[in-house]
Amino acid sequence: MKCVAVVLLSLFSEGLSAPLTSCDALLKPITVSNEEMLGRWYFTGGSSDIPGSRSLVHLMTSVWLDLTVTSRSNVLNIVQTQRIFDECSSLAYDVIFENSTMLIEQPFYLKEVYLSTECADCLVAKEDIISGTDKFTSLLMFSKSKSTSPAAVELLKKQAECLKLPTPIIINPNNEICPDNITPSEGLSALNSVLQAKMGHQVARLLDTVFDMFIN
Repeated sequence: MKCVAVVLLSLFSEGLSAPLTSCDALLKPITVSNEEMLGRWYFTGGSSDIPGSRSLVHLMTSVWLDLTVTSRSNVLNIVQTQRIFDECSSLAYDVIFENSTMLIEQPFYLKEVYLSTECADCLVAKEDIISGTDKFTSLLMFSKSKSTSPAAVELLKKQAECLKLPTPIIINPNNEICPDNITPSEGLSALNSVLQAKMGHQVARLLDTVFDMFIN
């Protein structure tokens, strides 16, 4: 899952590395079918090293994704709707999905695979993103319900440590979600503008640190 994908994280605060053998198991991709990907998914938490993404997650009170099939067997459509500053907005975009891997090839490159989780109705996505010469990593958890178990959150934290990402931010499951009737705008160009905002990266990283200091 993406969009949200592309938007959540920080460079300042690296996690501690778990033992190599443990990390190998925790970061081993699992098999996910097209049918399992479909439907509504609520973003429940995650981490990333995209500058400014961590600040954005602190400001987001809810995010949900709807995944549906298209006329092409290897392409899914995603509608991503989020509430920020009590305002709802929606993005729509197509992704390639085959062999348990999600791909976006233009205008930036994103490869998403899925990791093990302690939650039966959850999906944990590890994203590798390339925008120009910049490379980023994101770890995102989604659920069919708005909350996840403590065991699933703890496993997500361990996976973040293995990836040397900051401690994941967990969304409050009691937050109000956005309605379904919002007309989405084209999503990939919006996501790409976030990734290409190089002049703002230093400020975004500072904001990430400030948000973590005052919110945590």
